[in-house]
Amino acid sequence: MTDAAAPADSAARATHRTGLVFGGLAYGLWGVLPLYFLLLIPSGAFEIVAWRVLFSLVFCALIITVTRTWTVLGRPFKQPRLVWTMGLAGAFIFVNWQTYVIAATTGHVVEAALGYFINPIVTVLLGVFVLRERLRRLQWAAIGISFIAVIVLAVGYGSLPWISLILAFSFGFYGLIKKRVGPNVDAVTGLTLETAWLAPVAIIQLLVVSGMSGLTFGTVSGWHTAGLLAAGVITAVPLLLFAAAARRLPLTVLGLIQFVAPVIQFLVGVVLLKEAMPLERWAGFALVWVALIILMVDMVASGRGPRRSSLEPA
Repeated sequence: MTDAAAPADSAARATHRTGLVFGGLAYGLWGVLPLYFLLLIPSGAFEIVAWRVLFSLVFCALIITVTRTWTVLGRPFKQPRLVWTMGLAGAFIFVNWQTYVIAATTGHVVEAALGYFINPIVTVLLGVFVLRERLRRLQWAAIGISFIAVIVLAVGYGSLPWISLILAFSFGFYGLIKKRVGPNVDAVTGLTLETAWLAPVAIIQLLVVSGMSGLTFGTVSGWHTAGLLAAGVITAVPLLLFAAAARRLPLTVLGLIQFVAPVIQFLVGVVLLKEAMPLERWAGFALVWVALIILMVDMVASGRGPRRSSLEPA
């Protein structure tokens, strides 16, 4: 190695390490989200998600104001189709958020974790049916094993694992949309547009909750109110950390560390919350993990990583 190459190599390693730290923090924060939502009880899932939308929009506006990037936010409005597309992305992420918070607050954290384990498989399926991509043999094997896993889990549950499937598919479609608009919309701009579209829905949701059971915001305790106010920060900070990691790491590496979040969620559900794990559920999870190992081996062997947008949990 020449003297000139040494500093460049050292800088590359430092960038890689920094990217791993940012990525680990992002996925770690996403992994402990169930505990955060549980701390917000007695707020119901519909109230929590509504405040999450509104306070995320406020936090994004603060970021844009501090960084003086309002002109960047204005660029998508020159392309009306792009703005409408972000509205569709907002609809999918709203379904994802609502389902996830319902799962976290009703004792289905393990099932939610399964949804994010399945998500990479769904992403591959969408690539076939929507983007007309051709799959390699190992990818087909991973999909086949995943279908068997869903059947095993359905038998164990007595019904399809709807929470897992809704999370996996809603985030899969969200990721597909983000892939297509990715070069034109950064993380903060994207979240701002999505939450702006969802703000009227969130307000209506709060009005309905207020009329039916009453709002808990500001009525429980100072810590509870602070927790709801922090929803915007809790939503935006992992996204910003992920964006920083994505600029520093190859997609293959991001694809490998993306499982930090569902692994943590799984451990939270099983170890901390003591959710039931009968034999058939272990069998289903084991099959999903085998499918994911096959998928990751194929990605590494082929030198390709999963789509960047599919790596961002809720």
